[in-house]
Amino acid sequence: MFGLEVFLLIFLWSTQAQDVLTPSVDIIRELDKLRALERRMKAMEAEMAELKMMNEGLSRSLGIITKTITDQPKVAFSATLSNLQDGFKFLGPFQNTVTLVYENAFTNIGYAYDPQTGIFTAPLGGVYYFSFSLFHPVGPGPQAKTGASLVKNGVLVVAATDNAPGADSEDTSGNSASIRLEEGDQVYVQLWEKHRVYTDGNKRNTFSGHLLFPV
Repeated sequence: MFGLEVFLLIFLWSTQAQDVLTPSVDIIRELDKLRALERRMKAMEAEMAELKMMNEGLSRSLGIITKTITDQPKVAFSATLSNLQDGFKFLGPFQNTVTLVYENAFTNIGYAYDPQTGIFTAPLGGVYYFSFSLFHPVGPGPQAKTGASLVKNGVLVVAATDNAPGADSEDTSGNSASIRLEEGDQVYVQLWEKHRVYTDGNKRNTFSGHLLFPV
């Protein structure tokens, strides 16, 4: 009887020991999963650190760009030949070329354009964009052509012309250019000799310009 009891005790002990050594949960596999998860987390942390550095770099670049835009001189103007509310008038024809004075400067940021003389004087070196338009309808007396030039320091840059109005009774022309200027250079529009231009309350003859970027 004693031997049977010993045998049962030994059998129960061996069974429990086997359960401990070979549990139903695979510990090694679970540890491998935890290690893989740890590697992924470390990779994510490294990626987040890299993204943070990139974000800081972009923020610095944006700050530099914003400062550059803020600090860049602002130069822009637009003007019409007159500020007439009613009626109309013709300028020309003249025997010589005449600088057109666009006296109604409704935009003049930086005050580089002088509405008393019609001359734009560059406040700093850079590339500027200019445009002008010519509106010319049928007028009293013999009909005349219209024509004008965009001039830099006395030298023609571009021009716009149109024949005397015919059957359509109205003609419009114009031109534009990007020009490299040094500080103090002057740009203006000149009416050609023996040509004329028209202005009224609709303000269809304009001269405009602005700084694209400093150089």
